[in-house]
Amino acid sequence: MVKRTPLEPWILNRLDSAAGQSDLLRGAIESYQVQKLRETVALARRKSPFYRRLLRQFRPEDIRSPEDLREFPFTTAADIAGNPLQFLCVSQDRINRVVTLQSSGTTGPAKRLFFTKEDQELTRDFFHHGMSTLVQPGDRVLILLPGKLPGSVGDLLREALARIPADGIPYGFVRDPVHALETLYRERIDSLVGIPTQVLALARWLPPGGTGPRLKSLLLTTDHVPRVVTTELERAWHTRVFNHYGMTETGLGGGVECEARCGYHLREADLLFEIVDPVTGEVLPEGEEGEVVFTTLTRRGMPLIRYRTGDMARFMPGPCPCGTVLRRMAPVADRVRGRVPLIGGGFLSMAVLDESLFAVDAVLDFQAAIAPGPGGDCLSLKVQAAGWTGPDTAEAVQKCLLSIPVVAANVALGTLTLAPVELERPEELARPAKRVIRDWRTEGDAADERTV
Repeated sequence: MVKRTPLEPWILNRLDSAAGQSDLLRGAIESYQVQKLRETVALARRKSPFYRRLLRQFRPEDIRSPEDLREFPFTTAADIAGNPLQFLCVSQDRINRVVTLQSSGTTGPAKRLFFTKEDQELTRDFFHHGMSTLVQPGDRVLILLPGKLPGSVGDLLREALARIPADGIPYGFVRDPVHALETLYRERIDSLVGIPTQVLALARWLPPGGTGPRLKSLLLTTDHVPRVVTTELERAWHTRVFNHYGMTETGLGGGVECEARCGYHLREADLLFEIVDPVTGEVLPEGEEGEVVFTTLTRRGMPLIRYRTGDMARFMPGPCPCGTVLRRMAPVADRVRGRVPLIGGGFLSMAVLDESLFAVDAVLDFQAAIAPGPGGDCLSLKVQAAGWTGPDTAEAVQKCLLSIPVVAANVALGTLTLAPVELERPEELARPAKRVIRDWRTEGDAADERTV
């Protein structure tokens, strides 16, 4: 039997209106969210110059249900990049952590996010309870995320794991796969947290048939998780793979899978999520895919109201097999700006390429670009492959490209040509960067804001 997500009792204890209750009810969650929405809007209107202007016609007392939030205007990444200090609701001496994120354009201003000590404690609390799904007391967890600086994601996760109690070992991004694999063995690691492509590269660095580490679980985070990557990691390392959703703007934590592993259970005591039409901004019915929008409920340093993430996902109808009343969000399917139109019709994105190209055993990662070609578009790939791979890998990648319907259709029309696959066998992994299709047909390029 699937255990109920540990987020449910955690959220029950957080709800002031549910004092004395033994079970979490949707009505109690929504009453709590209305109360926190009113507090957040009142704080933002009073303390934030940006929201004082944006929300001058919206009163906190007018919020009677979570649905009333749909009348409020959105906040965007460009708003934050324009003047992040305009969002602050506390004095700067109360800010404990500042995170700078690169702009979605190549030359635009960077975004800056501010967090108080109390804001970061909320993240530790979520990490503590979310990780207890896949980590048991006494486990040793290797954290392949930045963790040297106090308050960084790896540091917060280490502190959260200590509350289980489990040993969190910050390692940082993987550059030398051999060293990382040796660390897995030497430190007797039970569980691993990392970026999908980096963890996949570790699993594929050694030739097939070798003995991999014995891990109880893996948590993939900070980027879109292709289904093929999950399947490959479970096959290669005989372990359970869990997915986490979050970005710096959500306070790093947003939602995490339970033992059923069929959708993220959301951090509903701290965040209220919506799914909207990316063009019209209208809130979509449950089950329909759209852009993920969230509002912070408990953050005090820099609250965000109806922040557009650029991620495409949907709420999953029906109950989770674990039996919780918490909402579920399906894994992120794509980025709003990540879908590149082709001259012959249809769209191509990294999410589509991922599902196809990562099916080739030796592929560690790749870069994709579209430029003007002889008959319209030209798609080029630079593929990083494991050192043991043979010369047939480039041909296998080309075949996988042609198995993608939108690629095959455009090639057949003569509106898309495929450049020869450029294959490289790196001695070390590159530092993680935004995984997008570079569109050289227009100025600038799309980008992914999910940054740690």
